[in-house]
Amino acid sequence: MVTIIDYGIGNLRSIEKAFQSVGVEAIRTDDPEAIRKAERLVLPGVGAFGACADEIRRRNLEEPVLEAVAAGTPLLGVCVGMQLLFEVSEELGLHRGLGILPGRVVRFNGDLVEQEPDPVGQPGTAGVLAPECRTLKIPHMGWNGVRPLRSSPLLEGIEEGSFFYFVHSYHAAPDEPGDVLATTEYGIEFPSIVNRNNVFGVQFHPEKSQRNGLRILSNFSNF
Repeated sequence: MVTIIDYGIGNLRSIEKAFQSVGVEAIRTDDPEAIRKAERLVLPGVGAFGACADEIRRRNLEEPVLEAVAAGTPLLGVCVGMQLLFEVSEELGLHRGLGILPGRVVRFNGDLVEQEPDPVGQPGTAGVLAPECRTLKIPHMGWNGVRPLRSSPLLEGIEEGSFFYFVHSYHAAPDEPGDVLATTEYGIEFPSIVNRNNVFGVQFHPEKSQRNGLRILSNFSNF
């Protein structure tokens, strides 16, 4: 059984359907007591960090989530739900997160570039690959590869470089390097999966990431 925390913001129905498609019973709730007693928790999120954090607190859900995590309940944050695991976000001002993981959420720089090799054999190159810069757009939107840094039950069956679907302009900047489970390249290397003990977060949308995303959700449901 997976309990999806319903605070009125997020891709709730799509995540619920994704779990159901891999044979996992999932419910949505904003009942604090149900959150405290959940077997597994999923914290979704789309849109602005501050609005999500405010709504969690308005519905008195912060304390139940923290109590569940302290009791050892597995928690998976998705997209902004992952960002909410950290202490503070710089999105549209400073906004306090749940503080489960130390660190901040920061914006991608506006001057991100990706280097692409020129074709071999062009006149004057003598077979040497010369880098050509391409400006990257923000938000980071679309498919990108994920590189695991260590093994984890969440990544069982996921090959290095597997692609997932991203939509975000901000990314986590953890204080503790050991909290980073996997990274992704987008002009810079940023954390795309984080983990500490029973707490996990994915910056991408597993419910939109086809087979690999469904495998992540299935793995989480088997903890």
